[in-house]
Amino acid sequence: MLAIVVPVSFAILGLAFLLTLVRLVRGPSLPDRLVALDTLNINAIALIVVYGIMLRSTVFFEIALLIAVMGFVATVAFTKYLQRGDIIELH
Repeated sequence: MLAIVVPVSFAILGLAFLLTLVRLVRGPSLPDRLVALDTLNINAIALIVVYGIMLRSTVFFEIALLIAVMGFVATVAFTKYLQRGDIIELH
């Protein structure tokens, strides 16, 4: 069963990755591009998890978790920069 599901998952995730890249390039505004970057992060995490399933290795799940945390922090930082113009507030 995994012999069928994994390649199909790779194909679907690859298509999602390409469509998100198109949105990143053509995005009409900066927030649209930020959402596209966040979606690329999610797609990359999904690709890593499917690759880990294919190789039957748990290391890839830990890598995906680290990338997810870093992607979340980066998205919050970019959003804060877009809203206020700075990331760290000095009072």
